[in-house]
Amino acid sequence: MAPPTILLARHGETDAKRRRILLGRSEMPLNAVGRRQAAELGEAVAGRGIVRLYASPMGRTVETAEIVGARIGLEPVLDERLAETDKGRWEGLARADVKAAERDLYRQLRDDPERFRFPGGETLAEHQRRVRAALTEIARGPLPALVVCHDGTIRCALALGHPRGLSARREFTVPNAEPIPFEPRWLGDAG
Repeated sequence: MAPPTILLARHGETDAKRRRILLGRSEMPLNAVGRRQAAELGEAVAGRGIVRLYASPMGRTVETAEIVGARIGLEPVLDERLAETDKGRWEGLARADVKAAERDLYRQLRDDPERFRFPGGETLAEHQRRVRAALTEIARGPLPALVVCHDGTIRCALALGHPRGLSARREFTVPNAEPIPFEPRWLGDAG
């Protein structure tokens, strides 16, 4: 089996993960663990022939990509379409607080992700469309490529290859700073 031509990687850890905060477009730098994870990601992809490095323009992804890029000799190409979901008024709130305060709306996110819109933000379908557009362009460029982005962005990308689409997004495991293969064939006719 041929090695994957596109690898996705979530940024290194931030304090938001430990505090269970809905980070979305809010900025939070990598913590010490996240910087170590980024260095380990650089080691993990060294020798895989990566010729292009992409990243979301969010600070935590740029920081991760710069650490990786220093190891593999590439500058990250920033692409806004790879940014995390715009979570609107839920940005920066603790997940538990959102669940308690907006139980029905939060349930809608879990039960009907195809149509759910973050209050004051975007839908997961909108997020997935921009991720598909970015990955389609990446797939047509120099490969293999590493794409440093976010949990939600990777879930949207992997859902492209799942028969249940976005409804399957919670089934994917997206650890910090670990390469995850993405198959360009999942882009369908767009790839």
